[in-house]
Amino acid sequence: MSSYKDLDIHKISLSLFYEVHPMSLKLPKYELYELGSQLRRSSDSIVTNIVEGYGRSAYKAEFVRFLTFSWASSLETINHLEKIKHLYGNLFRNDLIQNYQILSAKIYSFIKYVENNWK
Repeated sequence: MSSYKDLDIHKISLSLFYEVHPMSLKLPKYELYELGSQLRRSSDSIVTNIVEGYGRSAYKAEFVRFLTFSWASSLETINHLEKIKHLYGNLFRNDLIQNYQILSAKIYSFIKYVENNWK
């Protein structure tokens, strides 16, 4: 692995961010700066913390710390998507929540890998 771009969790989180961001702009106007903004920020935080953590990967504890932030942001994103689904029906693709659940599990597994196998 020569770059954070080689990590599956980076590729998946970036791809999901690119799906969620424009969809969040379809929320009703009064939600664009409330729930929509929270969703955009949490989705962006997932990928951003993976990148920042990788930049600190020479320090295992720092890498784990930022991966944990990423995992927490993934759970937050799922929560926002569930609220949107409840409030606004099928505004978003139905598989987004499932895709974020899969991503969350992958991030968690990678955290355990780093904890047990990183230099």
